Amino acid sequence: MSQSHSQHMDGGDAAVRAFTAAGADYLFCSSGSEWAPVWESLARHHRDGLPCPRYLDLTHETVAVGMATGYGLVERRPQGVLLHAAPGLLQGSMAVHGALLAGVPMVVASSESTTYGDGPGQDPGGQWYRNLSIVGGPHGVAQPFTKWSTEAASVHTLPTMITRAAELSWRAPAGPAYLNIPLEILLEEWDGREAKPIVPPGSTHSSPEEVDPVAQLIREAQNPVIVTETAGREAGGFEALTAFAEAWHIPVVEPDSAVCGNFPRTHPLHAGSDVGPWLDEADLILLVNCRAPFYPPSRRPARAKVVVIDEVPQRPHITYQVLFADHYLEGNVANTLRQLTKRAKGLDTAAVAARRTAQEQRHADERTAIAAAEAKAAGGEGIDPVLLAATLRGLLDGRDVIVVDETITHSRVVKRHLQVSAPDSYFYVQGGLGQGMAVALGVKLAARERPVVLTIGDGAFAYNPVLPSYDASKTYELPLLIVVFNNRVYKSMNLNHRRFYPEGAAAETGEWLGTDLHRLPRLAAFAEPFGMHTETVDAPDALAPALERALKAVADGTTAVVDVLVTR
Repeated sequence: MSQSHSQHMDGGDAAVRAFTAAGADYLFCSSGSEWAPVWESLARHHRDGLPCPRYLDLTHETVAVGMATGYGLVERRPQGVLLHAAPGLLQGSMAVHGALLAGVPMVVASSESTTYGDGPGQDPGGQWYRNLSIVGGPHGVAQPFTKWSTEAASVHTLPTMITRAAELSWRAPAGPAYLNIPLEILLEEWDGREAKPIVPPGSTHSSPEEVDPVAQLIREAQNPVIVTETAGREAGGFEALTAFAEAWHIPVVEPDSAVCGNFPRTHPLHAGSDVGPWLDEADLILLVNCRAPFYPPSRRPARAKVVVIDEVPQRPHITYQVLFADHYLEGNVANTLRQLTKRAKGLDTAAVAARRTAQEQRHADERTAIAAAEAKAAGGEGIDPVLLAATLRGLLDGRDVIVVDETITHSRVVKRHLQVSAPDSYFYVQGGLGQGMAVALGVKLAARERPVVLTIGDGAFAYNPVLPSYDASKTYELPLLIVVFNNRVYKSMNLNHRRFYPEGAAAETGEWLGTDLHRLPRLAAFAEPFGMHTETVDAPDALAPALERALKAVADGTTAVVDVLVTR
């Protein structure tokens, strides 16, 4: 350590050292006046050639948190996120809650003042007294939408508190931890004690005594089914689930609530997204990382036993959760699936043959239905969403693409017709709308060598912090292909209005409030000041050429926005 760096160390140095020891690759920061000590410490680290996380200067809280989310979806390790006081935390709270739902580890920090200018030492500034502070501190505000939330009350405990937050966020169920670091703590002199590096969590396992009876249940089942939402989020989970399903010859359903790619959609054992028929037909349902399989929750399977395979089956952050479990296999999911795969012996060949035949027919019917839907879309007027998804699939084939999806009414179309079938190749944005761009940027940050495509509705696009997202894309050289499914309406809101009041006043008069988006300007135009590639497409014969040009632009290093005016 250089002498210049060892002098006058303060809480900013303590924080930087701790995030470095925690293995954070990045500090995702939406600037606030409390972070001057951290900026000064980073400047000293850079000057003296000392290791530290890379700092990203981002101009919106949702962008900072969303990028950390996208990065964590791929890397699965905690990063640092710095927001501003309670207002910045509140601005970023939707994205923090999305990270909680997505199971992404991160340490989120912001600040407050504890002296309001009446204490010794440097003046924190009058803004804390007049405007920024909140009763109970921001850690009280953060508690409902984080995994763990507290205050670092001393500069001497600050490094260990950051370490603890990182370790807690990494362990199942992974999610954001929040730390309130008062500005006075950041300015306080620090003794330079070393922060302890953190190590990956240890693995928990279901015992053979627990796994063997479940293997016997599977062996005895005539018509079992696997239902999964997030198996692919676990390291090795996609591959382990594929091997498990193949070994036992069990169909796999990914319901509409699936939040990532869990199983190859082109695989003969993929049984679509509708769990409904299985509730009456199946005699064994294996819920693999499936937090909310049945809707309504009280819709109990008619005769099936239910086995839940999940490291933390009862998710503490879910308000109401119904699983109807008869057996739990708790512990690392990929490891549990591998244990069950090894036990795929002594199968009833007649039962396996019967369910293989039934699944082959289901799979063939689905392929026929997909082909028919795409043929119909290709022959219609205008650009049907199915045509857009199918065209994208053809152009993206073989490119090792990652799709980040923030569509709503078109999400089923995207999943069904894009048919992404590799690990870590599809992520559905969790929580409130308006995070898709940031999450996609974070995914690109973690996988620079892979093309990243954001599919997004026009309503979701309008919720995003578009200009700060484009700024981050250009500043940090993170090119995306953004494809807007633009139907000029908040369709899901309109559908609910029609569903609740099919013969109401709105149906009678045509006055559909809260849904019209025709008034929005050309959505692609917002990217033009950043020198990005833009296209607006409304004719089927122009669709593929426009997407091809956009993909070339992305390959050449610039974000491309293709606003596609779809028919529904």
